[in-house]
Amino acid sequence: MSEKKGNNFESPNINKMQAVVIDNKTTIYIDLGADPDEAKKRYLSRIDRKAIITS
Repeated sequence: MSEKKGNNFESPNINKMQAVVIDNKTTIYIDLGADPDEAKKRYLSRIDRKAIITS
């Protein structure tokens, strides 16, 4: 019987990333050189689109 190989996935090091607080429950992490305002705007637009589709 052959053995299954496990998936090796390395998580990104969040110490090397910048935290962007969306609201009191949500924090996203982006690259250090990225624009936090743009990341927040893109995140919220994605969430709004999902809310419209599921409604």
